[in-house]
Amino acid sequence: MRRILVVGGGYAGFYTAWKLEKKLRRGEAEVVVVDPRPYMTYQPFLPEVVSGSVEARHAAVSLRRNLDRTRIVSGSVTTIEHAQRKVTVRPTQGPDFELEYDVLVVTAGAVTRTFDVPGVAERAIGMKHVEEAVAIRDRLLTAFDEASCLEPGPARRRLLTITFVGGGFSGVEGFGELLSLATALLKRYPELSESDLAFHLVEATERILPEVTDQPGRWVVSMLERRGAQVHLSCTLKSADDGHVVLSDGTEFDSELIVWTAGNAATRLLRNHTDLPHTPRGLVQVRADLRIGTDTDPVPDAWAAGDDAAVPDLASPTEGAFTVPNAQNAVRQGKLLAKNLVRTMRGREPKQYVHHSLGAVATLGLGKGIFQYRRIVIKGFLAWLMHRGYHVLAVPTWDRKVRVFAIWLAAVFYGRDIVSLASVQRPRDAFTSAVDTAALGSRQASSGEPKSGELSSTRQG
Repeated sequence: MRRILVVGGGYAGFYTAWKLEKKLRRGEAEVVVVDPRPYMTYQPFLPEVVSGSVEARHAAVSLRRNLDRTRIVSGSVTTIEHAQRKVTVRPTQGPDFELEYDVLVVTAGAVTRTFDVPGVAERAIGMKHVEEAVAIRDRLLTAFDEASCLEPGPARRRLLTITFVGGGFSGVEGFGELLSLATALLKRYPELSESDLAFHLVEATERILPEVTDQPGRWVVSMLERRGAQVHLSCTLKSADDGHVVLSDGTEFDSELIVWTAGNAATRLLRNHTDLPHTPRGLVQVRADLRIGTDTDPVPDAWAAGDDAAVPDLASPTEGAFTVPNAQNAVRQGKLLAKNLVRTMRGREPKQYVHHSLGAVATLGLGKGIFQYRRIVIKGFLAWLMHRGYHVLAVPTWDRKVRVFAIWLAAVFYGRDIVSLASVQRPRDAFTSAVDTAALGSRQASSGEPKSGELSSTRQG
């Protein structure tokens, strides 16, 4: 059998393998997916994972459960040598090994784009994966618990100051959802008030949400500011050393939680460790039919899609434009890639990728959202319902649809869960503390000293 190797199990990779399973005949080809994570992250749900409106596991789609005819390799591809039809895989455990293939599909996605800002590497957290979204939520809940025991002042203010860097959809949605959660938490913490909260959104350009037009973007800024947030436009983060935030407009403050959502960049694999053609930005050069290469010089048996691919946007009026790296395009490209791959295997011509945007929809907190399709703009509760309706239909597999909808339904009657499980990130702390306590008690007993918390019965002479 021919081996089809899919590099990356994100949106494009998952949908490519999923559709290949349905379209390939039994014994026609073997599909292999290489990814260090055993699941595909449904990223539009991450803002609601941050706010507790969606359970973390429900935003992750298991590869092994849903790709039952695909071989899953837990590891990362470190080099691609397409001329020799082989890749080098670095597994999660054990030494590197080579994996040969007949057809290559590159869907490695993108990584969080960072800049050399002092303190960011030590203090900030991204919002691209489920574990990051969970950590953001738990840190906010923990900060509320700690701040409630402090007197009003700088220490309390620092704990309840949250900073998001990046005004794209990911940053604005996460910012709005976390602000909604923090405002709702005040009802459970009578020691705290709205004046203790400080939410800062920092965006380098003069507007947020580039996917919507100017007027809806200004409405979102105004709505966030009415809810108590501060939006810093045409502003950059200069430093975040030890949590002390310094902005380019001169603003300075201490922030316990800093979330970095300032865009994506191509992976190092595609920039430095492959013989495939790529753009100056490090993206794989892709034709409109999703084959790697140019119109005049396609690379045999090589395909790409998703955030790591420079796919020509045939629906754009701008000549030379590429498709926007978002979920809509990644899902549809993955599906078409599988169809085209099977078509070429059976001697038929592949089809070109043409997708007209379905519009942009964003959640901005519980009951608040915005939707735009061309000149049609919907704001508030209806847009929020449209966001939830669209994504519960779009998330793959019925078990995820049912689980997410059940969580939303339960929240209508009981509200969001506000339990922090930050200790899960350090699971051995409780055990090691018990071991240390037992060891101390044993030493005290052998020396005749009273145990901790006990009174000595020995009288002084």
